[in-house]
Amino acid sequence: MKTSNTILGILGAAAAGAFLGVLFAPDKGSNTRKKIKDKSKDYGDKAKSKFDDIVSTISSNGKEIIEEGKAKFNQAKEDFNTIKDEAKNVKTNY
Repeated sequence: MKTSNTILGILGAAAAGAFLGVLFAPDKGSNTRKKIKDKSKDYGDKAKSKFDDIVSTISSNGKEIIEEGKAKFNQAKEDFNTIKDEAKNVKTNY
């Protein structure tokens, strides 16, 4: 958790520095606004892409976990039925 906070802090500082660098660059206001707009769109697209990758990874792992849980449940159900049948046989043999 501590490392992720450090990385986020560094990325945030880099983004703020880039933003301020473009903001105070000796260029026309319209060009500066266009650069800011383009950069923010690029950052937004990258963030969306990373978010989609994370969601995809979580979804695929979640499906695997659910399938594994279903398999274990079915095995436990079969084991229970086997034990139940054995118990009935023992009861009827006495």
